[in-house]
Amino acid sequence: MSRVFLLAAAASLLLGGCAAIGGPKTEVKVYAPTASITPDPAWPAADWSLSIGVTAANQMLDSSRIAVRPTPNRFQAYKGAMWTDSVPELLQTTLVEGFEDSGKITAVGRFGAYSRGEYGLVLEVRAFETVYTGDRPEAVIEVQAMLVRLRGGGRSPVTKRFRQVVPGTSPDLDSMVLSFSQALSNISTEIVGWTLVEGDRLVKAPAEESAGT
Repeated sequence: MSRVFLLAAAASLLLGGCAAIGGPKTEVKVYAPTASITPDPAWPAADWSLSIGVTAANQMLDSSRIAVRPTPNRFQAYKGAMWTDSVPELLQTTLVEGFEDSGKITAVGRFGAYSRGEYGLVLEVRAFETVYTGDRPEAVIEVQAMLVRLRGGGRSPVTKRFRQVVPGTSPDLDSMVLSFSQALSNISTEIVGWTLVEGDRLVKAPAEESAGT
């Protein structure tokens, strides 16, 4: 009998023993909010490229855990449930796809070593949680956004805070995920529209200022 086989057999026995000691594993349900933007024909077309970066305001949000605030002073996570990605990744993916689906921008991507657009959209997730008001649950998403020119300098960054609150039809998590999907769709639509409008304003501002001097 080979040494490799013996080591593999020993490892198998150890893992089996650990499983027996630990008891049955808790089933974890994985949820994927289905979000999409609703393009507005009035949005200006952008002939510039955009890089999107998303961070979280705290460790709970910088994870795939589904946060819930049963009372104002309690912040915890649903047991046995998680998102498909971390909260920042969920928002980043929704926005990248949203800008692409809008058909209004030359190129959009994520911040990274190989992606650097002419403009940067920097976002911080400050809330992505179920909040209870009495016995009524609400899906709450709050994002602080900053749009800055990355190439060629120019005007100061523009900022705005976005917030969406969508009531849940019941405390059941399956129901709340539907509310999160709606809130994520709403806030992403707002952010895409705001970015296109403000980006267009930043592009035109130097020419307008030069014409006025």
